[in-house]
Amino acid sequence: MTIRALLHDAANRAATYLEGLPSRSVAPSSDAVAALAHFDRPLPEHPNDPSRVLSELDQYGSPGTGASAGGRYFGFVIGATLPGALAANMLATSWDQNAALVVISPTTAKLESIALRWLLDALRLPPTSAAGFVTGATMANFTCLAAARHTLLQRAGWDVEAQGLFGAPPLHVVVGDEVHVTALKALAMLGLGRARVTRVPVDDQGRMRADSMQPLDDRTILCLQAGNVNTGATDPMAELIPRARAAGAWVHVDGAFGLWAAAAPARAALVAGI
Repeated sequence: MTIRALLHDAANRAATYLEGLPSRSVAPSSDAVAALAHFDRPLPEHPNDPSRVLSELDQYGSPGTGASAGGRYFGFVIGATLPGALAANMLATSWDQNAALVVISPTTAKLESIALRWLLDALRLPPTSAAGFVTGATMANFTCLAAARHTLLQRAGWDVEAQGLFGAPPLHVVVGDEVHVTALKALAMLGLGRARVTRVPVDDQGRMRADSMQPLDDRTILCLQAGNVNTGATDPMAELIPRARAAGAWVHVDGAFGLWAAAAPARAALVAGI
């Protein structure tokens, strides 16, 4: 089978799958899940025919998926992609670029820089703000909290990259009682400890209670939420950010689900953290 025929086959199978979502169950049937045992086999010693691989993936794999690409899926906070984005993703997959360096792939580097500029514009952030794309919520929290750790220790005269955390000035992390698990995971990986945080009580919507906030200082990372994952509520940033800024604390905003609706408070939080 030629590459053109193989890609046409893949596109046809994908279209059939998407067109069938409105009439299939959202969750895979028990029979479909059981049929996934078809893939339990030893590592093959020789290549398989690509068309056969594609056929097996579709025959046994497609029925075992959750219908998250359809309009009736309400589990977790998973959403479907737009048709244009899906088609562009197929083209990007065929490009098969390594986007690590501009010289390797000028097109992907250019598109990324434009997307980042648009993101800053959408959030009404200063065009000079730094931004980057990561793989998900855990790495987003990890990256930003790493920046917080680096900056606060640098202000204290400590180079964490060169000297590590042994003997470093202690940092204080403050979170709400309904902090997302990815933030705690990031703190653990950064050596700040998930059990060493100070938890602030929250109200019935999961918002941090400002009246229960202890005094902050210039060794404190204050973790706020722009959109509680369960309720969508945002911490009282207008009250807490000026307090943090006056104390020289760093403000970290976890805006995985609510940042778009809280663009102005998030902007203030980022500026306060700088």
